[in-house]
Formats: sequence, structure tokens, C-alpha cells
Amino acid sequence: MSHSNIIRKLKTLGYASPESFNPIREKEFRNMVVWLEDQKIRIYKIEDRAELRKLESPHWMNSFHQYCTDVGLPITLLSTPLEQIEWLLGHASRLEYADNVDQYKSQTAEFVSSNQSSAPKVVSTNPLDNLNFDSPEFKKGVNSLAEKLKIRPHPNHLTTLEACCKLISARLNEDALAHPEFVIPKGKPFPFLEIDNGFTLPDPVLNKAAKILNLLYIHDLRDLQTKINEAIVAVQTVTANPKTDTKLGKVGF
Repeated sequence: MSHSNIIRKLKTLGYASPESFNPIREKEFRNMVVWLEDQKIRIYKIEDRAELRKLESPHWMNSFHQYCTDVGLPITLLSTPLEQIEWLLGHASRLEYADNVDQYKSQTAEFVSSNQSSAPKVVSTNPLDNLNFDSPEFKKGVNSLAEKLKIRPHPNHLTTLEACCKLISARLNEDALAHPEFVIPKGKPFPFLEIDNGFTLPDPVLNKAAKILNLLYIHDLRDLQTKINEAIVAVQTVTANPKTDTKLGKVGF
């Protein structure tokens, strides 16, 4: 069962925050079991749910296994939390339908279609919403832009577009155009193909690709170190310059 199906069923059952639910997290799983029993399944009397509500108890799984037996969940066949939640959600949905048959009988395909057709249509003013990103014209435009920016096109035109966006945001923004000397590399190109990186692959093509990836990794580390240094400097401007009042004989106010 996909996460989108879980979200859809939780929305149908009226769960408050379906998008944030993750059955892999033990606490959320236990809370969901209790919520389903309290709100939808209700196989136990209120006073009989006490052990199930003790979410922090080391014996909670024993209570849950007993609950599975009572509700009819085949726990020997469905052993993972995802499978168990899937079954409980399906069971709760069936009970919800049985409790509100008359309400759901009116929800036919014709009824839903008529409601959708009568709903007001929202017209977007963003021209990008009307673009077909897989049309031949769009692909041609992306490749034309890449050619002007001297970017080698990728088989996936969306990857090419992403590369164009990165170049434009880094080299053609307002600050870069005003001070191009800050963004245009100076000096001789680094001969990375001639440098020994400590490894050699038998395939020359793979070896070249590995050297490029290694250089990109070093670049990312350098960028991370720069950001760490900037953070340290920012903190030091606050912590290393306390205000001192010598008359009071103490630091700070």
C-alpha cells in the first residue's frame, strides 16, 4: 500500500493530519491504533481500552496482539506495521460505510461529476501553469536556451533545464551582472584529469567520470566549510564582544 493511499483513506475517515502520519514510527503507529479503535472500530467497551491506551507500556505489544485477535486481523500473515495499518484502515472504512449507508449511497459517479462541473473554475494567471513540459516546442526551447548558454544538452530535457536554471541563478543574477569579476573564474583551468586522486579504474571512461565526481565532492566540501566558517564568524560577533560597564564592575547590562 502506497503512502498516498494511506493519506487518502485517513482523509476519508476524517483524520486530522493525514499527511504527517508515518506508520514506521512506533509512537505514531500506536496512536493510530488507539484512534481507530476509539473513533471508528469500537470493538471494545471504553473501559476495556485502558491497556491499549498505555502507549508507553513495555507490554503494549501484548495488548495489541490480543486486539488483533479480537478484531480479526491475521497478524501471522500481516507482520509489518504497514500491512497491519492497511488492514485496520480498510476495516475501519468498511465499518464507516456500514454506519452511514444512506449518506454514501448518494455518492454516485454522476453525482460527483455534476458537483465538479458546477464548481467554480479557478483560472490561473501564471503562464507556466499552461505549459506542456513534454511538448516538442518546449523541448526545442530548452535545447535552444542550453545552446545559447553553451550547456551540453542532456537526454532528459528537464535535466537540461535544471542545469540552465543553475547557471542563470549563479552567473546571470543582478549581483553577478553588476560585478562579474566575483563569479567568473580566473587563472588556468585545474588539470583534474592529470591529477592522481588515489584510484584508477580500468575503464578510461569510468575513470574520467570518477575524477569529475571526486572534484565535485571536494567542491561541495569546500562550500560546506565556507558556510561553517561564516556561521562561526556570525556567532563570534555576538559572543566575543560583550558590552562592559566598568563603573558597575561587571560585564553586560
